[in-house]
Amino acid sequence: MMYDLIMFILNFFLLVVCVLISVAFLTLLERSVLGYIQIRKGPNSVGFLGIPQPFSDAIKLICKEQPIPFMSNYFLYYFSPVFNLMISLFIWSIFPYMTYMCSFSYGFLFFLCCTSLSVYTLMIAGWSSNSNYSLLGSLRSVAQTISYEVSLALILLSLILLIGSFNMFNFMNFQIYCWFIVFCFPLALSFFASCLAETNRTPFDFAEGESELVSGFNIEYGAGGFTLIFLAEYTSIIFMSMLFSLVFLGGDFYSFIFFIKLSFVSFFFIWVRGTLPRFRYDKLMYLAWSSFLPLSLNFLFFFIGLSVMFFSMI
Repeated sequence: MMYDLIMFILNFFLLVVCVLISVAFLTLLERSVLGYIQIRKGPNSVGFLGIPQPFSDAIKLICKEQPIPFMSNYFLYYFSPVFNLMISLFIWSIFPYMTYMCSFSYGFLFFLCCTSLSVYTLMIAGWSSNSNYSLLGSLRSVAQTISYEVSLALILLSLILLIGSFNMFNFMNFQIYCWFIVFCFPLALSFFASCLAETNRTPFDFAEGESELVSGFNIEYGAGGFTLIFLAEYTSIIFMSMLFSLVFLGGDFYSFIFFIKLSFVSFFFIWVRGTLPRFRYDKLMYLAWSSFLPLSLNFLFFFIGLSVMFFSMI
């Protein structure tokens, strides 16, 4: 038992290190791609082709002085970014490994619980700063995340009903001959848009609307606090890319091609940011409740009918 526990902790530690390194290079990729989209140079001065740039940015941010607003609720203000990053990294424990990892049968339920908890960290971060802009940003973020969580959960539930299990391994087994994106294409598009909204990315970045709220809920954060919020957001992006690849693009996580798919979906996140303008807030809510919710409910009832018909035939 002790050996298993030590191996689990070691495996999880290595996974967290790999995720944080991939976050660093995702930021470099994003800045380079946005540079090419906007016909300008990306980061290219620090080291060879600008590769050490994310690490120099991290060192600069961590070494800066942490500002504490005078009227803020100090304890909540200080610890909400820590819990935000902790939840984002904790979700990675459901990454399906064969050896010494928590790839348990109810991984998807654990994922939905963790994403629900991350709403509280954003809300507390905005409220505890004691600033009107950050409070407005956190309220927007909570409304947006809760709205899109509904469609995200229903889409996942539709596919879980289709395969008849909460276990991630079954998604790999059921997509050997045909990927789910082929016959669930509208669901895949809806899932990708919900992932964009869930991670507060353009065109759904109302929690951080720079032109309206001056950076939103994290306006009072700088140095280490801002770094933790930034890391949590990009960790969630990589996790959502992994989930999309697992659920819709074959999900063969023992092959190198799975990680190429993951990188491709992450590139789509960046491409959308460089291409689309920000939505109006009421249009965002209208999209969630009037478009994505009926679509995911229709697919859910369709797959329930399919499973009932299949079991009645057996």
